[in-house]
Amino acid sequence: MPLVRPNRTIRSAVSVLAGLVFVFAGALQPVNADDALSIAGGSTTAGLFDVLEIVADEAGFYKEAHLDVTKQYAGGASTAAQLVASGKVDLCVISVEPALVGYEKGVRLQFFLSRQSQYSYVLGVLNDSPIRKLEDLKGKEIGEVTAGSLSEVAADSMLEGAGLSREDYSFVPIGYGAQALQAVLDKRVAATIDIYASLITDEVAAGTKFRIFHNPLLNDIANVGYGALPSTIAAKSDVLRRFSRAIVKAAVFVRADPQAAARLYLKGSHQTITPAELATRTHLLTLLEPELPAADPANRRIGYLSPRGLELYSRSLVDAGFAHQVVPGSAIATDRFIDYANDFDRRAVERLAKSFH
Repeated sequence: MPLVRPNRTIRSAVSVLAGLVFVFAGALQPVNADDALSIAGGSTTAGLFDVLEIVADEAGFYKEAHLDVTKQYAGGASTAAQLVASGKVDLCVISVEPALVGYEKGVRLQFFLSRQSQYSYVLGVLNDSPIRKLEDLKGKEIGEVTAGSLSEVAADSMLEGAGLSREDYSFVPIGYGAQALQAVLDKRVAATIDIYASLITDEVAAGTKFRIFHNPLLNDIANVGYGALPSTIAAKSDVLRRFSRAIVKAAVFVRADPQAAARLYLKGSHQTITPAELATRTHLLTLLEPELPAADPANRRIGYLSPRGLELYSRSLVDAGFAHQVVPGSAIATDRFIDYANDFDRRAVERLAKSFH
């Protein structure tokens, strides 16, 4: 029996119809839809350390990762941690202390990416102060933001290492910002225990200079990072690893060109970009280089938080009476996204940063 070939016109019509069905079906499916990710910050408004997230957005790193990231400012690290613990947001970017202190009360956050490369708290004295070494603080008053703050843990361990006991000095609450700076300038306190970024900001604002003492025991322990519930880290691992890479790219961008980062920061935080503001923010970002995640741009583990280091820090909080239970390192930190986060063309990011001038 001879083979019957379909009519060419019919074959063409069938092909066209099949193509239309394919296109229509494709139109119903989202292509590369962005994954939503919500963040709670511990501050009340965007600050200079938000430069990483702002650059990740403005430079297109979130878009490359197919992420739709939203952020709310909770007004405090503890509040931000509770928003995550209650499932209202996916993750928070805060200091680790609320999670370490709250662990025994059921706050079980796990940090997967650092937002800085070293311990926040430092002890500062004015550059013209007669205090040249920590032992000189014997009999002196040290300013802190609020009475009984966790910053005392940092100061106590530093001064104990210098041979001083708790009876050899005292703490005085001096508030924060301009109020705290004025207390130091007026020499109502001999020193202040505060986060490094605050002292650097005060230096620039007041045109002064601090002599800064770092904590030799805790200095390499980054204590600010991105944390989430372990269940969220498991369920959204692909989303969080893409987010981690976007933030590490932003860190490399900031390190490569502080001025470009400052420009994007001002734009992304809806501030007027003037030559003076741009110069000030660029100067601050340059001064903050030792603390930002890409302090060492050649590091292939940017964003790493040490589980062992955080467990050591947890023990110091217990020893100081701020907590009653040492948090296991594996419970408070994971490095599961670090290799992926650092696997990209760094030179391409550096070239991108230079292109924003």
